[in-house]
Amino acid sequence: MTKDAAELALMVEAGARLAKVFDALDGLQLAGRSTLEINDFVERMIVEDLQSRPASKGQYGFPFVLNASIDDVVCHGVPSADDVLRSGQIVNLDITLEKDGYIADSSTTYLVGEVAYPARRLVAAAYRAMWKGIAAVRPGARLGDIGHAIARYAGAKGYSVVKEYCGHGIGREMHEEPQILHYGRPGTGMVLKEGMVFTIEPMLNQGRAAIRSDPDQWPVYTRDGKLSAQFEHTVAVTRTGVRVLTLRPGEVPP
Repeated sequence: MTKDAAELALMVEAGARLAKVFDALDGLQLAGRSTLEINDFVERMIVEDLQSRPASKGQYGFPFVLNASIDDVVCHGVPSADDVLRSGQIVNLDITLEKDGYIADSSTTYLVGEVAYPARRLVAAAYRAMWKGIAAVRPGARLGDIGHAIARYAGAKGYSVVKEYCGHGIGREMHEEPQILHYGRPGTGMVLKEGMVFTIEPMLNQGRAAIRSDPDQWPVYTRDGKLSAQFEHTVAVTRTGVRVLTLRPGEVPP
């Protein structure tokens, strides 16, 4: 469950490479592009430019390198040539990258063109909720502290937290123990230790937390049709606190 110094160094490298992918996406004009075009752009960058492997491709039978979740899609959005992004939408791009046997996982919800204030407010809250969870990470803290910090912030902003999906340990496998719930009671759950590496990835809904999905869970929607937003980073517990392995160049925590 914990990583030694050599393993952590490999995870740092995988995280840095994935951060470069998002740095490139930050400068990409999304409006007018299909989610399949974006998928292909990301695959070329990971494979050709970064000499790495898109870890999501082929896992659980999924044939793409990313999830693209638009508007009321909570997660597991499937890239398609028919889904052409237009101004006013929001889209979460969730990407994994493996280098030298270790995996990093991250996601960002992007504003496409001119987006209305309620959607922008939700996206900003989802980003801050993730960082509230990250700020709770340190040796001796408990998993419940992370979830409590996220849910308390989201509730204060008037949003609900999806409970069916959570963060997870990560390393040689994309999904390892422990599970990182985005709700909980402070002072409960597993004690965090130096060397633990996991994702924090809260999904916030404008309306109710209830979701619905197709039988194969690709994709998952808000049940009431309102918007959902998510952000995700891979983090490591350090001797003195937390290190964000997928931090973007120039990204400053709020």
